[in-house]
Amino acid sequence: MNDLSPARPATPRTVRLSAADNVVVAVDPIEAGQVSDAGVAAKARVPRGHKIATVGIAEGAPIVKFGQIIGFATQPIAPGDHVHSHNLAFQSFERDYAFTEDARDDTILPVELQATFQGFRRPNGKAGTRNYVAILSSVNCSASVARFMAEAINRSGVLADHPSIDGVIPFVHGTGCGMASSGEGFEMLKRTQWGYASNPNIAAVLLVGLGCEVFQIGRMKEEYGIVDGDHFQTMTIQDVGGTRKTIEQGVERIRAMLPLAAKARRETIPASELMLALQCGGSDGYSGITANPALGAAADLLVRHGGTAILSETPEIYGAEHLLTRRAATREIGEKLVDRIRWWEDYTGRNGGSMDNNPSPGNKAGGLTTILEKSLGAAAKGGTTTLRGVYEYAELVDAKGFVFMDTPGYDPVSATGQVAGGANVLAFTTGRGSAYGCKPTPSIKLATNSEIYRRMTDDMDINCGDVLDGVSIEEKGREIFDKVLAVASGERSRSEALGYGDNEFVPWQVGATM
Repeated sequence: MNDLSPARPATPRTVRLSAADNVVVAVDPIEAGQVSDAGVAAKARVPRGHKIATVGIAEGAPIVKFGQIIGFATQPIAPGDHVHSHNLAFQSFERDYAFTEDARDDTILPVELQATFQGFRRPNGKAGTRNYVAILSSVNCSASVARFMAEAINRSGVLADHPSIDGVIPFVHGTGCGMASSGEGFEMLKRTQWGYASNPNIAAVLLVGLGCEVFQIGRMKEEYGIVDGDHFQTMTIQDVGGTRKTIEQGVERIRAMLPLAAKARRETIPASELMLALQCGGSDGYSGITANPALGAAADLLVRHGGTAILSETPEIYGAEHLLTRRAATREIGEKLVDRIRWWEDYTGRNGGSMDNNPSPGNKAGGLTTILEKSLGAAAKGGTTTLRGVYEYAELVDAKGFVFMDTPGYDPVSATGQVAGGANVLAFTTGRGSAYGCKPTPSIKLATNSEIYRRMTDDMDINCGDVLDGVSIEEKGREIFDKVLAVASGERSRSEALGYGDNEFVPWQVGATM
């Protein structure tokens, strides 16, 4: 059996991310007694992706990585010590938000110089990268019926007659009733439902309810000014007369939608119509060094070509938000981001949690110790351009350029909000290895290190581990940008080839379940 692992260098490599740092990151494992290229001998084994102290750090003193505080020493730390959960802890501290200090006018290429992709132009002018027909359930009580309809269509073989349709997807969830009929939770679900129904990657929608639930289809239609038509229809099990009749009628309605959806054809569309969701999951100590900054470079390129990039996962920019408020186009935008941070502090507090409950065990095994450290790496996905807007969960994104959407860090819930906001393509960085895909929005998986790329090659689209071998962030950013254009034009991502996406629709549930 061939060994795919690269040979280890005689002198273990490290990375110093800022001249102000008092730790470096091990690129290679460092054994006890070995002297790395940082010039200090390891006191104990330091796994790859983990931190090693380069100077003495007093108990209570800040530990600095990325030129920023990632926590505080819980005991004296000597040069060569492994720095992790045993001697580094989270502690809140004041941050200077310096609103708009680093904001600048973004350079946008003229239309004739902007990149293009082959997408679907919708009647409302929006551009899609996929061409799905969706069956949405308004409530968990209609979830099975929605699945039964999709299964009946897929078993019938009728989709073979419509090769331009990417599939019929049931989007089902676990809420819609047992909740308040007003307030945050209700508004989030309403935005999510209509956001998916109107996402440009979906050509036609059937929305199915039970009939007596809190989330009433009729109320949503009235509030959004929606009427049933050829591309959007609604029904409830109680009005139609039960499960079997609803499935039969639903299948007939979907069959009638298919020829209409199949009329869509790919055409040349400027990259300014792309809305890229930025995600990370299963992060490790390499995430903030390789894939995240490379994705940030790709996001900067997309903004330069007139498009939109959505950074999210509010718990995973906690402690790095001051770097974003400095880039805010206006003070109001920056303050809106801080308001969301304060909401999260209150939300976790009243539920007996802590913002430092994230990182996960896998993140910590990969070298990330505190939420401050994780957030500084995660925020790198947002690149360097000016922050043009801050949106609530599943709110329609109507700004061009770099924006932020408030979401949890849990990937399926976070991405669901971004797709509801209008994202038509998604890029997802991972260091530990994430098994995730997204419909109707294709997900491009970026490996932070070469080992996970080799081990999970069927899941990974791009290896960013070669940044550690000398590939520049700019080069890798261009590679990612080119892949985004290719996938937006119809090339299948690895997660699509594996069939992921049917179960990743997970609206954020906030509030009491009654």
